[in-house]
Amino acid sequence: MLDGFESFTITTQTEPRVDIFGLKSGDATSSKPPLLLLHGFPQTHHIWHRVAPQLTAAYTVVLLDLRGYGQSSKPAGVEAYAKSAMAGDCVEVMTQLGFSEGQFFVCAHDRGARVAHKLCVDHPSRVRAAVFLDICPTLAMYEATSFDFARAYFHWFLLIQPAPLPETMMLADPRKIAEAFMGGRQDAGTSIFAPECWEQYVAGMSDEPTVHAMCNDYRAAATVDLDEAREDIRKGNVITCPLKVLWGQHGVIEKCFDAVKEWQSVSSKEVVVEGHSVDSGHYIPEQVPDVVVSEIKGFFIV
Repeated sequence: MLDGFESFTITTQTEPRVDIFGLKSGDATSSKPPLLLLHGFPQTHHIWHRVAPQLTAAYTVVLLDLRGYGQSSKPAGVEAYAKSAMAGDCVEVMTQLGFSEGQFFVCAHDRGARVAHKLCVDHPSRVRAAVFLDICPTLAMYEATSFDFARAYFHWFLLIQPAPLPETMMLADPRKIAEAFMGGRQDAGTSIFAPECWEQYVAGMSDEPTVHAMCNDYRAAATVDLDEAREDIRKGNVITCPLKVLWGQHGVIEKCFDAVKEWQSVSSKEVVVEGHSVDSGHYIPEQVPDVVVSEIKGFFIV
């Protein structure tokens, strides 16, 4: 589906060891700066299929399946899905691919952007600049829970319930749930997704280990991730790289949060945080890919 991209699988050296599957458009010998793209729930690297090919002329593009998703490993336990652990995967993958010196750019959507947030905080020397798509910080979103937010993001509260309740519910009719959940987030329904990508997402929601991993991703977000976020605030650990945030004009971030202000609160005072809404729902890379490409090229300047 992504012509010109080479697939790879990298085994991390930290415990628990996981196999991370991904695609890359070039190698570390290229003069093009590296760009890491991270997907969200309940998707895979396929969300970038309309974006990534437009970036290969300017960047060495790397796409991952986050641990727990797609073809990457599904380790056991909630703590395995701490965003600090998943950020560590990203650093190790980029290092093993040969991008061990200097910095890389990162553009990330949804859950991937939560990983990218921790990547920026825990590994500031590795990230040159970042673009986050349709999120605010996890701690801020949980602490500011309102009726409108809870109604729209009900899955944040369902998927954190003890196993096997949410897993059983999701696996009961995965395709119908995917159609109702993902299709219900925009007026165009599921038509915004390419059919071959859509089938990948439905397949993930039909696979018991993947569904359990997805739930553990959310369980980690409501436990260890919140603990780490509070600890980062206490210690003054903040984002220190340039940051742009984009969010869907027709989504929850627009309605319930001041996204730029929230990201400024977890970034260094010396960092310029910029951002704006785009004419899209939640799935920005698939609904308005040309906008994403334009924003990346305008922000990630070598």
